[in-house]
Amino acid sequence: MPNRPAVLVVAAADTEAEAYRGYCLESVAAAYDIVLITGEEPSWEVPYLRDCLVVSDPTDQVALFAAGQALADRHDLVGVFTWTEWYLVPIARLARRLGLPTTDPEAMRACRNKATARTLFARHGVPSAASVSVRTRHEAQAAAERIGYPVVLKPAAHAASIGVVRADDPDQLTAAYGIASRAAGLGLESTDVLVEEYLDGPEVSAECVTYRGKTTVVAVTRKTVSEPPHFEELAHSVDATDPLLATVAPAARAAIRALGITDGVSHVEMRLVDGRPRLIEVNGRLAGDMIGHLIRLTTGIDLPRAAADVACDRAPDLTPIRSSAAAIHLIYPESSGILTRLRFDGPRPPWLERVHFQRHPGDRLLLPADGGDMFTARIGHLIATGPTTETARARAATALGHVVIHVEPAAAS
Repeated sequence: MPNRPAVLVVAAADTEAEAYRGYCLESVAAAYDIVLITGEEPSWEVPYLRDCLVVSDPTDQVALFAAGQALADRHDLVGVFTWTEWYLVPIARLARRLGLPTTDPEAMRACRNKATARTLFARHGVPSAASVSVRTRHEAQAAAERIGYPVVLKPAAHAASIGVVRADDPDQLTAAYGIASRAAGLGLESTDVLVEEYLDGPEVSAECVTYRGKTTVVAVTRKTVSEPPHFEELAHSVDATDPLLATVAPAARAAIRALGITDGVSHVEMRLVDGRPRLIEVNGRLAGDMIGHLIRLTTGIDLPRAAADVACDRAPDLTPIRSSAAAIHLIYPESSGILTRLRFDGPRPPWLERVHFQRHPGDRLLLPADGGDMFTARIGHLIATGPTTETARARAATALGHVVIHVEPAAAS
């Protein structure tokens, strides 16, 4: 189609990109010519692309600048954005280099460094958690004593709940610090560990779109999280008429203002403590785990398209056109080991929107309790829809009951 605007997307190349981010590329391609920077030669992405360059490590700012400039020389780019957590700061810098719209790179750095975010939340009166940045186990122990057990230890600059663990006493803290510090060593913006107050209450997230400094909270996501000490996200649900939206929206907008985010889609995580929101973190990009797809199913609002619009300095259309509910179950095994059998043996009613398996018999699965994470343990996901949250969740649970999983203990290495 001639005369369509060209937008640069920088996205991670991994084995599950199509399953979890394919809907994003499809949505954006409906309105824009996409030029892509990614880490491997594109495959499933090709039908959506006008052009592509491969950069082995898009967090390498020099290499990213060179690729971005090369594409800008070939196309009249009007915007650049990413839905990949690790690329937020490099992409903001690239937009500045190319003279394209962007939130200040320092705001993206604040999103990526939870210690900086906590400081800004406190400065601007955003309810958060007590938090201390530490570099050693002894510092962690001292911080935990001051805050009071239970505490949560986490890398200051990671994502996907990797390295996040609760400690209820000094003995647990020693092991928890080892887990958090190993993950923290992979951080790009900080290698510190945070010791934080445990926020006791249900976890939710606010899905937000900010354009020229004005934030619209389009939906609230209710989360099911694994039992401590780990915090793996097991399920999400979205209801277009969720009454919690009015409760969490002011806190989400305040957090986004505190960080200095002026443009973009944000995923704002919080816990409700005594019914009041307390901030966990702000992710300066579209939520993962298909949450954006749930929002489109339930409200008709297209968050990937909104992200592209904002990146190109165009007012996004955030008008709801439907009202329903949807739930996603993220499928994990009960124990670590070798996957020997996997199938879905139930019916496929219209409300079962999808069943996706990302693992195969013979794969080794490693849960967080055994040193793994979501990337080493997750088997797949399924999505169910319904007129209410209760119905969608019940349908998803019914479908999950038809997933047959057998895992054999792995032989000792």
